Amino acid sequence: MANIGFPGLILILVIALVIFGPKKLPEIGKAAGHTLKEFKNSAQDLTGDVSNEVNEAKKAVKGDESK
Repeated sequence: MANIGFPGLILILVIALVIFGPKKLPEIGKAAGHTLKEFKNSAQDLTGDVSNEVNEAKKAVKGDESK
């Protein structure tokens, strides 16, 4: 994916324009953006939950060591 340069992106946009048409393309872009935003939020929530669990486990281990 990193090997796609500027000419490749232009070609992809032209093909998408031909396939979907100029009226449908903004709707598809909006839906893709919304999906990406939701995915990022979900991933951030998941990593936050995991971090919280790790911190709680560390506190529990430290609490057991002091006994």
